[in-house]
Amino acid sequence: MQRHGRGGGTAAHAPRFRVAGLVLLVAYLAVVGWLALRPLPVPWVAPANLQPFATIRADLDEGSLEALARLGRGLARLAPLGVLLPLACGHLDRPLAVVCARTVGAGALISSATVLLQSGVPGRSVNVDAVLLNSAGAGLASLLLFPLIRAWLRRRSARTPGWGGSVHGTGAHDALPLRDETSGGAPPRAARVGIAP
Repeated sequence: MQRHGRGGGTAAHAPRFRVAGLVLLVAYLAVVGWLALRPLPVPWVAPANLQPFATIRADLDEGSLEALARLGRGLARLAPLGVLLPLACGHLDRPLAVVCARTVGAGALISSATVLLQSGVPGRSVNVDAVLLNSAGAGLASLLLFPLIRAWLRRRSARTPGWGGSVHGTGAHDALPLRDETSGGAPPRAARVGIAP
């Protein structure tokens, strides 16, 4: 008998969502890598910052629109990772805390690799606060946006017929039980018919 657990409709269409998420994730990371690692023709480069929260505190103390825009760009740089990574990995039914923790970890690894590669690019400098902001942006996106997208995907899957199923995700054989499942008894027997001599 076919099993219909929680998120069954989503699981039936998971490969399609995973392929779309993987394609978008690869394209997004390619764009981020190109923007982060291209040389900048600037006459002066800020010194490297290896002290956590140093530039974040400086921008908050400054309070100007440009400083707040720098913080916003740092949070938004890897924010799409909070949605694309769970889709590409097929984590539609995982607990949100697990999805968020894995997304933050992946964001920290990607951002750290980018910052290390930027140390050899002209016009770029190492800033540990960029790793913190990028990871925080990915985590916020996974907490705020991913539940909405996951709920939309589940509703969409519930309305789409699965393989051999109806609109509600049940197959035709589920409407014809082989035995009385409510009483748990044996299937009914056919009445005996006498044979003429």
